[in-house]
Amino acid sequence: MRNSRIRPDVNAGSVADIAFLLLIFFLVCTTISVEEGIARVLPKPCADGAPCNISIAQNNVLTIALGENNQLLVNDMVEDISNLKYILVEFIDNNASKSCNYCLGAGLPLASDHPKKAMISIETMRNASYDSYIAVQDEITAAYFELRVRYAALQFDKPLNELTPQELKQVKDAYPFQIMESSL
Repeated sequence: MRNSRIRPDVNAGSVADIAFLLLIFFLVCTTISVEEGIARVLPKPCADGAPCNISIAQNNVLTIALGENNQLLVNDMVEDISNLKYILVEFIDNNASKSCNYCLGAGLPLASDHPKKAMISIETMRNASYDSYIAVQDEITAAYFELRVRYAALQFDKPLNELTPQELKQVKDAYPFQIMESSL
């Protein structure tokens, strides 16, 4: 006669090993999305005793304001984001010697005194969208990239990706990326 109260034993010794192997498999095979950010080098802290407040001539500052409704103001004049790159290129590279088509139309000063003195000031309202802020940053980056590509072609007769580290440093020194940011 068969005893119905006796149950067969299940060998569970390898279940932990299988669970561990599955965990390792999923950790290795799963891709974790990496957030991309804006590549910027933050300035070093001001040294003790060194002057930290540097006065900048008003004609060397281009103020870009991003309002609450994502309205773009360039030196208090309403502008379209599609014109921003051209305004920046003319403002930075003009050396106050040529007429500045976009600048004059926007009521801006003719241009900065020199590309090394050009300063971009970004003022962002707290309710402005992140996408609009990134679009402004992209236009600034595109303007500096265009200026650096031109400089590399004129000075070295090479594209940027073929420059030596010393040549690339010279290009970056000719058109330094100078931005001031504030949130209102």
